[in-house]
Amino acid sequence: MEVLKELGRAAVQLFSQPFYYISVLFIILQYMRQIRVERQLFAVKLHNWLGLVGRAMLWGAAIGAAVSIVGAFIGVSLTTDAVLWLWAIAALLMIARIRYLCFAYSAGVIALLQWATGWAVWDSSSGFVGALGASLAEIDAAGLLVLVALLHLAEAVLVRWQGHRLATPLFLESKRGKLLGGYLLQGFWPVPLLMLVPAAGSGASTTALPWTPLLGADLSQGWTIVALPMIIGFTEMTRSMLPEQKARYAASGLLAYSVVLAAAAVLAWWLPALLPLAALVALVLHEALIWRSRRQEEAALPLFVHDSRGLRILGIVPGTPAADMGLAAGEVVHKVNGIRVRTKEELYDALVQNPAFCKLEVFNFAGEIKFAQRARFAGEHHQLGVILAPDDQANFYTEAGPTSLLQLLRGSRASNRRGTDTAAR
Repeated sequence: MEVLKELGRAAVQLFSQPFYYISVLFIILQYMRQIRVERQLFAVKLHNWLGLVGRAMLWGAAIGAAVSIVGAFIGVSLTTDAVLWLWAIAALLMIARIRYLCFAYSAGVIALLQWATGWAVWDSSSGFVGALGASLAEIDAAGLLVLVALLHLAEAVLVRWQGHRLATPLFLESKRGKLLGGYLLQGFWPVPLLMLVPAAGSGASTTALPWTPLLGADLSQGWTIVALPMIIGFTEMTRSMLPEQKARYAASGLLAYSVVLAAAAVLAWWLPALLPLAALVALVLHEALIWRSRRQEEAALPLFVHDSRGLRILGIVPGTPAADMGLAAGEVVHKVNGIRVRTKEELYDALVQNPAFCKLEVFNFAGEIKFAQRARFAGEHHQLGVILAPDDQANFYTEAGPTSLLQLLRGSRASNRRGTDTAAR
């Protein structure tokens, strides 16, 4: 009953803070931009931003509950000041790059600042700087890095399970100016944490708990539960893999990162002199994940381009004949109603040969021929609902999303129109 009472108080504290709402607002802006890209490139809506945000909040709440339970047994000592430090540094970093809205960077910077200022004795009564230094010194930096490792472990699970479902097909411009297909895998989850922490005073509970935290947080003088709103997310772009493959690739990197960071953080808790090393692990290895993904894409050949066999499928519009027939991204449409197709115009002409029925010969991703057939009905998508890889007639392409918070708030362009000189190439 005491735990339930503290949980209720922390839940009220969570929803009285602005940080959870900031997380949700950021997610809404990102997904609304994603929908704009889909509409402008393909004139269809492949996702619903309300559904995406709703599912993100539900999954974020589930992950938050799981991490909070694990955190109670680990003994991460967090305070309200730690929350303020995390979000303040994240906001400053995000002004420069949106991808820095990851608490691996915030926690790493906090740990380095704490280590760098550890030589000084700070007095909270000696002015703003003294209060700031005293607040920083009291943060459990090693515990904070353990928490970041747990969040990245949860992120790896979410990316593995849901990453490919959050993928959006794109038209991208290569370094030579030629358009090719690709995918943006992007997912964000607001994670409300309710963390058990040591406390003293009138607001703390002195009821004994039937376990001892792993990291040795001293709860003998009292304890409480504090709200810690967090956000986790990932953004990956691929031209050389199917969304399912890219999601597995990204999840494996996140899993390895979380294990290494957790080990470094525990060592830093055991031997505080290793704290700067753990902070560098948080920062440098996270950058290494990004470099790893970019390096893999640069070394691989693009997948979503047409070849001599026919038309490469980039994506499938949900609820269309193509979805009913089991067509999938990465496959190649070879024949339609017995007619070889090499362009969108040939595909349409072959479809109108038999307006009531269509039979397709398709090379699957393994290079084997498969057959798909279905009756056609009035009002259905005129090209079955397949999104084809771009050709020279494509009018729009997209670049990387807004790099900074200011660009996101200004509503940067969702896509770019090709110039006539580029189209001629």
